Amino acid sequence: MDRTVLHMDLDSFFVSVERLMDSRLHGIPVLVGGVSDRGVVAACSYEARQTGVRSGMPMRMAREFCPEAVVVRGNSMEYTKHSKVVTEIVSEAVPVLEKASIDEFYADLSGMDRFFGTYEFAQELRDRVIRESGLPISFGLSTSKTVAKVATGEAKPNNHRHVPRGIERMFMAPLSVRKIPMVGEKTYQSLRALGVQRIATLQEMPSELLYQVLGKPGLDLWSKAQGVDDRPVSPYHERKSISTERTFEQDTLDEVKLKGMLAAMTENLAFQLRRGHRLTSNISVRIRYSDFQTVSRQRQIPYTAADHVLLEVAESLFRQLHDRRQRVRLIGIRFSGLVGGGEQFGLFELDDRGYRLSEAMDRIRIRYGDRAVVRAFGMAAQTIGRPNPFSGDPPPLLANRKQ
Repeated sequence: MDRTVLHMDLDSFFVSVERLMDSRLHGIPVLVGGVSDRGVVAACSYEARQTGVRSGMPMRMAREFCPEAVVVRGNSMEYTKHSKVVTEIVSEAVPVLEKASIDEFYADLSGMDRFFGTYEFAQELRDRVIRESGLPISFGLSTSKTVAKVATGEAKPNNHRHVPRGIERMFMAPLSVRKIPMVGEKTYQSLRALGVQRIATLQEMPSELLYQVLGKPGLDLWSKAQGVDDRPVSPYHERKSISTERTFEQDTLDEVKLKGMLAAMTENLAFQLRRGHRLTSNISVRIRYSDFQTVSRQRQIPYTAADHVLLEVAESLFRQLHDRRQRVRLIGIRFSGLVGGGEQFGLFELDDRGYRLSEAMDRIRIRYGDRAVVRAFGMAAQTIGRPNPFSGDPPPLLANRKQ
């Protein structure tokens, strides 16, 4: 049976979600990421890319390249929500789905040509994703994961490309070796030292030479240059952890600010758990000091997604870790051991005020946005809020700390 692999990639996903929420961002350069000079670009619009901005670039440099760009702080909750919408659409339609990242998918369509054309099927699926999610998406279709992914890259933005069996090598030949997914900067420089810039050159080289230079990865690279990639599409599994961290614009000794930041991040992740009907059984807190020493501590807990439980554990871990004599550069929190399910009260737990407060706050967040209400002690984390790039945000509602 001939193998057929579909690769789908949401175009400039973070930017596309921001534009879906705020139409004023359409048609202008947009940078998503940390808004301070220490921040990095998590995603950028195609308008910004034309000025030389790239993902992973320091935000300070990106602003120099594209001073007219609107900078938006990332909103992981919204990105996760929209990714889930697309995941559900695609998973319902294909026999085997692999979710490679928050915005990237592989599907094995082998054998479906017996019933209808896979290329026509992929086009209809893409149209459905765009129609139901409102997000632009591109796809590549070929006989392997590597060629399908490269084809998607060539189709972008918001288009599609089919590389039929027999022409994979011809399709790959004129492209830069950077187009091969496994080629990073270090590998690229090694290939440049050999005089290799185009995939066609790789195709004509003896595989033994690449093995001598790069070891076993060199043999994998040679095979992929030929369009050969036997890796299977691995079925999609739910993520087992969620995390977030914040780097301060200036290293700080302010314990109130640190605790407020940690509390705000804990609340945000807990809300993500409840909205996704998930529970966590492990909490980890991480601190990085100004000398880049990083310390962390974790604790196993009964499965929960309750704010008041998670906040108490997070604060306890912070107290065990924090050295008041050193300035803090970064603080982060991670929930792991995730499972599906809903909150259950303990056998002797009669006071449900904490749960009722979380439910009330969740209703406000669902209606007005996930940053619409926070506990008062989380207000110290001013940088947590997602700023409106065009006007000042109204202050969030406050929830009483005492439950």
